Amino acid sequence: MNLPKDLKYSEEHEWVRVEGQKAYIGITDFAQSELGDIVFVELPEEEDEIEQDQSFGSVESVKTVSELYAPVSGKIVEVNTELEDAPELVNESSYDKGWMIVVELTNESDLEKLMSADEYAKLVSQD
Repeated sequence: MNLPKDLKYSEEHEWVRVEGQKAYIGITDFAQSELGDIVFVELPEEEDEIEQDQSFGSVESVKTVSELYAPVSGKIVEVNTELEDAPELVNESSYDKGWMIVVELTNESDLEKLMSADEYAKLVSQD
């Protein structure tokens, strides 16, 4: 299982990479492998506001549809529109090309509620 150490992780299987005031968000390698082949990704619009732990979209695979939950609060400043035509990028490159949204953080303390790679590894090994 691929778990980059420089990312933060949520219990809902999203990852966050912080660059200044921006947070890149996607789903973990573990999550995409559990879902199977992803066929559709529904994401919000730029300028939308999201709140930590609230749903901001969904991922549809050949097996199921799963809600996406915001690991942090903020304003969406970028959406990965490549996923509209190539949702399989989430399977192929969940931490690189498969990112979903970029959020301008409104509450940096949200990051304190997230897990390190080691903590997330323990969580998923219990599943």
